[in-house]
Amino acid sequence: MQASKEVWGKVFGTINTREKFLEKRLELAQHEWDRLKSNNSLECRNCHSAESMDFNRQSPRAQAMHSKFLITGEKTCIYCHKGIAHKLPDMQGVEGWQ
Repeated sequence: MQASKEVWGKVFGTINTREKFLEKRLELAQHEWDRLKSNNSLECRNCHSAESMDFNRQSPRAQAMHSKFLITGEKTCIYCHKGIAHKLPDMQGVEGWQ
């Protein structure tokens, strides 16, 4: 259902060309990131629950981050893993982006 908004945009001309899509790409990505934050990264957790991850096979940094944020529920996957499923849009000017 969420992807139907992109179909709507294509049909009504707001993203019906590559150029228009690229112009709106950051906005579209931010909507998706907000959706994932609000649903606790449900699509990620379908396969990557904290219980199913073997922390011993992760780098020390990943272990520390997952323990600090994921296990405690302070943050969800999308806070750190933007761009994991799709190439990131141009992030220039986005606050808090390194």
